Amino acid sequence: MKVTFPHMGQVYLAIKGLLDDLGIEVVVPPPITEKTLEIGTKLSPEMACLPLKINIGNYVESIQKGADTIIIAGSCGPCRFGYYGVVQKEILKDLGYDVNMIIFDPPNSDYGVFIDKIKKLAGKNSWISVAQAFKRASAIVKEADEMLDIALKKRAREINKGDVDSRLNCFEQEVLSRHGNDEILETIRKYKEILSQVEEKSDVLPLKIGLVGEIYTLIEPYVNLNVEKKLGYLGVEVYRSITLYEWVKLHLSLDVKYRMRHKRILRKAAPYLSLCVGGHAWQTIANTIYYSECGVDGVIQIMPFGCMPEIVAESILPRVYQDYGTPVMTLVVDEMTGEAGYFTRLEAFVDLLEQKRRGRVDGYKEGLFGN
Repeated sequence: MKVTFPHMGQVYLAIKGLLDDLGIEVVVPPPITEKTLEIGTKLSPEMACLPLKINIGNYVESIQKGADTIIIAGSCGPCRFGYYGVVQKEILKDLGYDVNMIIFDPPNSDYGVFIDKIKKLAGKNSWISVAQAFKRASAIVKEADEMLDIALKKRAREINKGDVDSRLNCFEQEVLSRHGNDEILETIRKYKEILSQVEEKSDVLPLKIGLVGEIYTLIEPYVNLNVEKKLGYLGVEVYRSITLYEWVKLHLSLDVKYRMRHKRILRKAAPYLSLCVGGHAWQTIANTIYYSECGVDGVIQIMPFGCMPEIVAESILPRVYQDYGTPVMTLVVDEMTGEAGYFTRLEAFVDLLEQKRRGRVDGYKEGLFGN
């Protein structure tokens, strides 16, 4: 069995570590490129959302490298992601690719089905070995997200533009040669230390922007056109509302304290949206309010074209802005999105936030000195 999976940010680190530890041969999908997008766009239904098209491109590239089994996370509720696995399997079958697809729906209350699928994947490994491998893979998810958080803070303050990204590029090249959870974790820790040593400017006060929206477009840099990097180069400190570690904590762990905190944030959306309408629309509203209360300068919603849940959220966000006053911008991405226009919108939004901040400072000085 040669297993592959869709590319989504740094999820490949944990899956590779987990499968290595279980003795399962893994085919890490090649990084997403224009070729990946071209394959997916050509083979997928025209109105399918961007993540599905890119997934198909990932699968075809991995199958060409020998993969015969695909694992993918599932979902529930009124979002097309819930039937991605079934649709993608049919598309691949029509193309003549005979692959096995294992769909891991969030267990929620039905842990039996989830465990059966793990058993199918784990083969002859003992449950103790599986549990230990999962625990170490969870540590990778946690520490990889911490490493990215360090990069987000440093990028907005680095003295030499590009220092953070040159180190992240070295990390990505080095980590692919590592085998198993322990070696991958060791490499992550090494680069957390290296990133922490990037020299910072001492006299900067970066703007703060929170990112909300659909999980795949938030986590996968190719899909969101490297929004975190672009904002960082504009001197903005970025906060991510949805991370891979959060998904793991909510769906795969029994951390009651974390789940209660998540529910407290979701309750903030109650005056506007008080139930799940699919995807992460509920979280988009709740996190926009949460960020506003935390005092960020602005919020950016990112979603794939045609994403129903995020369209619902987009229609509500103007009311949230009226009530809380934190500027919100929505960016929609698909295979036709032009990078130049996208970057221009980011620049204009950051300029607006900077002017707003200067206005607040000037207003404060006027009040203080009576000018």
